[in-house]
Formats: sequence, C-alpha cells, structure tokens
Amino acid sequence: MDIKNFKHEKLLISRFSTEPGEFWCIYGENHSGIDSFVALFSGDLKNYTASRLHIPEDPGLLSFKLQQDIFEEELRNDNTDFIDRIDPGTPAKNFLPHYKNHLSLIHALGMTDYLDLGYRQLSSGQCRKLLLLKKILEGSTHIILQNPYDGLDEKSCKELDHALKHLIRSGIELLLIVSSVIDIPHWCTHLAIISEGRMIHQDLMVQALPLCTGLQAAKMDSRWSDDIKQTQRVNSSRNKPLIILRNGFAGYGGKKLFHGLDLIISPGDHTLITGPNGCGKSTLLDIITGDNPKCYANELIIFGKKRGTGESIWDIKKHMGLVSPSLHRDHRVPGSALQIVLSGFFDSIGLYQKASDQQIRTARRWIYRIGLQGEESRSFRELSHADQRLILIARAVIKLPRLLILDEPTQGLDDLNKNRLLSLLESIAGLNISTIIFVSHRKDEYRPFFRQHIELSNYSLAPR
Repeated sequence: MDIKNFKHEKLLISRFSTEPGEFWCIYGENHSGIDSFVALFSGDLKNYTASRLHIPEDPGLLSFKLQQDIFEEELRNDNTDFIDRIDPGTPAKNFLPHYKNHLSLIHALGMTDYLDLGYRQLSSGQCRKLLLLKKILEGSTHIILQNPYDGLDEKSCKELDHALKHLIRSGIELLLIVSSVIDIPHWCTHLAIISEGRMIHQDLMVQALPLCTGLQAAKMDSRWSDDIKQTQRVNSSRNKPLIILRNGFAGYGGKKLFHGLDLIISPGDHTLITGPNGCGKSTLLDIITGDNPKCYANELIIFGKKRGTGESIWDIKKHMGLVSPSLHRDHRVPGSALQIVLSGFFDSIGLYQKASDQQIRTARRWIYRIGLQGEESRSFRELSHADQRLILIARAVIKLPRLLILDEPTQGLDDLNKNRLLSLLESIAGLNISTIIFVSHRKDEYRPFFRQHIELSNYSLAPR
C-alpha cells in the first residue's frame, strides 16, 4: 500500500506506505478524518486527489455500515407476512461459501452453534464475526476492519485476536482501524494516527502508542454535563420498584437464553448487565421495554403495572429513554438530525408531531453538547455511524426519563465521547434524575455508580 500527497476536504495524508511483514493499525477519533480514510477503501469517497494511490482493489471491508446495509436487505426480503411465523432471515451458514470446509475457523470464532440462526437473530457482535468469516471464505487477500472489537465480549475478542493472527500467518494482509486506544492490538507492529483531518504520525507501535494516549487526555471535558446539575427529579415514590421480574426467562427455537431470573430495580438502583454475546442481554431489555412478545409470558411489573393487564405501551415508554443496536438499525426513516433528537419527546422512530419552541431549543442544546452543531439539518442517514449513535444518545436523554436503558451505547464512539457519556451518566445518577440500566462488554465502562451487577450466561443466571 502506498499513498502520497492525498488531499480531501476532510483528510490530508502526505505519505503512508506499508511493507510486507508489517501489521498496521490506524487510530483516529470521531471527526478526525478516519471515516474518510475508511470511505477511500470502500469506494464511497469522492473529490480527492493524490500524486500516488496504490491501494488494494475491492478489499474485504468490515464496518458498521456494511452490517446496516445487510440488515436492511434482510428486511426487504422479510417473508413474515406470508409464512405465519416470524421470518428469522437468511441462515448464517448461507453467508459462508463452502463453510463445511472451514469448520475449524468457524469454531475458532465461536460461531459453530449459530450457523442455523437467521441473520436477524444474531447479536451485533455475532454479526460482525459472521461478516468477517464471509470475507475470509470469499477469498479476500486484503481485509480492512473498522472497530472490529466493538460489540464483542472478552472471550470473543480473544477469539478474534487468535483468528486474525492465524490469517496473518496464512498470508492475508490486514489493516485495522480503531477509535479507542484500548482497542489497539498489541500484536500489530506499526501504528498510524489521524487527528484533526491529517495523518499526523506513523511509526513502530512502541513509538507511536504514547502519542495516542496523550491526544485522548488533552481533549477531556465535561461538555455533555452542562446544565444537568440544575435538574433534579423529585420522586415521591422513591422506594416503589420501577421493574419487578420474577423467574424471568427467554429463548427461541428451543434454545434457552436465560431462565430463573429474579430482578428488582427501584429508583436509584443503577444496574450493569454483562455476559457473553448471544446470552440474552438485549432480549432482556426488549422484554422490559415491551419490544419482545415474551414480555407477556413473563411475570413482569413495570412502573407498578403488570404487563398484559391492559396497560398502554405508550404509557410505559413515555417514562423511558433507549439506546440500542436494534434501535439504531431500525432508524431507517427520513428525517434530519434535529428531528431524530426531537422524536425522543414522543417515543417514535421519526418525528410525526409538531414540537414546541421549548422542545426545539432543548434539542438544539443537546446537539451542541454532543458536538454536532451545524449538522442539525443534515439527514440522519447521511451521518457517520458514530454521529448517528450520538444523535440517538441525545434522543434518549432529552426528556430525562425515569428509566434510561442503554444497550452498548458506546459502539462506534471514540474515547472522548465514551468518557463524556459516562460522565453524563454519573451526573444523572448522582442527582437522581434517571435510573440507569447499562449493558456493556467493556470493563473500562464499569463505574462506581452501578449499584447492582447482573451477569447472564447462555443457559443460566449468575447474580453478582
């Protein structure tokens, strides 16, 4: 790979070259120009010049955008209305050409037990592993992975590392692109850094890594928490549980995700939920929010009302704010960044009601907080994955709900925005504004304000 005098309105590269036997990682924060670097390889970047541009033709690119594109294609092919059951989507094994010849690699990535599941039944992390396998089995000799560890549990991250090192030994050239310092693999030999629209440094890993840490520390601030300290919820029923789940269970196709789960969340019981990919974390949250039909089969009381007793789903959701990979995937409707943030007041996907002047002012203030001022009129679907996630976070917190449900909210975010979000949540918890349910695979996101920790496994529950 050899790039010289590359110029684009969002990215400048004087020189970047790689040699056989070098294993490169590219680090760049959100808005650093890193998305333009990725778009160069996908063929989506326009209006650039370069005196030399030697890059792989049609490389195997794995990104959140690819996951979204496949998900939307799966929805277009959904046959649920014609087969009298929920269409799970294309079986995972159908994505993998000649998969029976590669069972050891599939096992190494922990996907053996999921080959017969439909694409839409897979967790976000499982989808990423499936698409990596797809690129490998299609014969890609150059594979580019953007934030490959996002959405993966600790075991899956180790499995991925093992698989990537196996690919290197087999002669496949890898380029990893990450937005978090903690995701820079120790086995990479070289590191390049993109910051403020330029590739500012490239060197041996041991020489370049300290510069990444310095960039991260220099930019920390409390911008997201501005004005939050002026808000405090007065809760007259502080000891009345928000959620009661007795002997909770979930599963599909004869496979148990979890069972025997007793969960009580009272105001202020900020709850961390962890567990491996596919163990049912997102399903549990969908049961709580009413987005999974198992909410009626379970003995569930939410905001003092038992599910299935005639309560309105809208009466429940008006007290909730939600961020999740599935909500992100479902935001396929037209609308500007401002409209999507405003929709948080109405709990809708898309904006269908007229917002008040006060609501519009509040939404604009949140767009400023998350650093997207100037983008409020831009189509949500045209934003980068990270910026879309920031907009959805603002949508969730804008009404400061009684219950704030965050399912891996930091996917695609850089260290600065992750820490801004966690600082905001710490302020919200400290002021009793909302009760937080937080799903995460990342130990660097565990915080002291979590009062209880629920760890799910594939077939049982291990309370901690």
